[in-house]
Amino acid sequence: MATSDGWYLIGPLIAVGLVGFLGAVFWRMGLQPGPPDGLADGLAIFGEQEDYGLLWPAAVTDEPEIADEIRRLLSDAGIRATKATRRDGRVCVLVFAEEVEEARRLVGSA
Repeated sequence: MATSDGWYLIGPLIAVGLVGFLGAVFWRMGLQPGPPDGLADGLAIFGEQEDYGLLWPAAVTDEPEIADEIRRLLSDAGIRATKATRRDGRVCVLVFAEEVEEARRLVGSA
């Protein structure tokens, strides 16, 4: 087959047309690229947006300085703690699940 006939363009044109058709079908089905609704700020592994894995919130505050004081208080009591900033700007002091009750008692009494 001679290349001047233009038949060599049929394969790529079919491939481009098929990709365009599948893209239109997926778009119509609602499979647009991008994060799903409600998860726009990142991946939520278990469906909850405030999931900290093995850590549990022992205290929540609006001031990062207060969160640091709570962390020092818990550290003095021998409880490992860290802090995380939530999407609403508040700061959570996080501890392991087995220490959360004791941590909450210490924070509540201070």
